[in-house]
Amino acid sequence: MSARRFLTALAATALTVLALPVDASAALPKHQLTGYWQNFVNGAKPLRVSDVPNDYDVVALAFAEADPTRPGAVTFGVDPELAGKLGGYTDADLKADIAAKKARGTTFVLSVGGEKGNVDLSNDANVANFVDSVGKILTDYGINGLDIDLEHGFNVPNTAKAIRQLRDRVGDGFVLTMAPQTLDVQPGGSYLELIDSVKDVLTVVHTQYYNSGTMNGCDGKVYSQGSVDFMTAQACGLLGKLRPDQVSLGLPATPSAAGSGYVEPAVVNAALDCLTSGANCGQYKPDTGHPELSGVMTWSINWDVTDGGSFSGPVRKHLNELP
Repeated sequence: MSARRFLTALAATALTVLALPVDASAALPKHQLTGYWQNFVNGAKPLRVSDVPNDYDVVALAFAEADPTRPGAVTFGVDPELAGKLGGYTDADLKADIAAKKARGTTFVLSVGGEKGNVDLSNDANVANFVDSVGKILTDYGINGLDIDLEHGFNVPNTAKAIRQLRDRVGDGFVLTMAPQTLDVQPGGSYLELIDSVKDVLTVVHTQYYNSGTMNGCDGKVYSQGSVDFMTAQACGLLGKLRPDQVSLGLPATPSAAGSGYVEPAVVNAALDCLTSGANCGQYKPDTGHPELSGVMTWSINWDVTDGGSFSGPVRKHLNELP
């Protein structure tokens, strides 16, 4: 083959590769550490996105807020109180920080909901407003996708419809995460219905294994939060519905980060071992290991940094050692 024909063939091959759909999950590490960045001020250390430790693979920007002038729509921008605490932090600064982190391989999702937030998707007009507003925010800030953290009930069919419309708008690189409370992924829970509706476009579910109390495990036994069994015996329910790479464990970064349910990183790591290889289990032991298990989510990056990275350090190290 002549040099010219070789270069022409090489260029054609490159164009073909570029034209292939982007698999969002392929851009993520096999075992991810996800954390929430607080766009508000509480007892945790205020952070710029540039301050987020590199241990985090996925950053959920918390939170988009309901637009009071446009039902279903949400708004997002640097919280004024946070900007003041940081000595000045603008939307332009945030966009630049997101771009810089993305260049290093970090993935960003816009989180909707939280402890106090909600969004009204009760009709098609509101769904259209939601999709339009979120789509514009993702484009404007360079965000990869959406995190559903609705904790006060939601219209499941319309939420699924909004997700699919947003995914069609963004394209194959769209990242979708969810942070259900434990009760919401028990049999009959609203998130189970939503998961069934959109699991073909779902990246990962990181259930909040805290602020919960006792819950039924998939073996029919009751387990209390704060233990290996609480995480593993509930995670198995989702592992029966989803691929292992779509299932993650959500824990508070410090005792101050949640009302209850904090466990030491060593307990989190034991739960990871149990689910991936059957080692270091408590009373519950899975029938088979799931080495493709996604990883861990924590609330929040700010609380973790406040405590000197006491959560992300050992958990990140252990994630790197998993099969």
